[in-house]
Amino acid sequence: MAKKSPAKIKKLAAEAKRNAATKRELKRAPTEEVSASNSVELDRYESLDAAWRQIGLGAPARRALVDEGLFELSDLRKMSLAALKELHGMGPNAVRILIAEMKKVDLAFRK
Repeated sequence: MAKKSPAKIKKLAAEAKRNAATKRELKRAPTEEVSASNSVELDRYESLDAAWRQIGLGAPARRALVDEGLFELSDLRKMSLAALKELHGMGPNAVRILIAEMKKVDLAFRK
C-alpha cells in the first residue's frame, strides 16, 4: 500500500468532519421539529383555557378539560364528578378547586 500524501490525508479528514457534522444535525432535527410542534400545541391550549387559568387550575388539569371540550365552568354540568376525577391530569387539588368554584355560582355536576 502506498503512503498517502498530506493533501489526501487533509481531504479525508475534512470529509470525515463534514460527515460527522451532518450526522449531528440529523440527530438534532427531529427534536427541533417536536419542540416547534409542542409550542404550537401549547399556544392552542393557551387560547382555550383562559377561564381555567382565572380560577387557578394547574396546566395538566387545564389541558385535560380542554381535551374533553370543557372550556367554561358551566360546561362541567355535562359530566359527573366521577368522570371528572377519571380524566388524566385531574388531581385532587384541581377537583377541589372546581367543586368550590361551582358552588360559588350555584352549579352542580350531572348525577
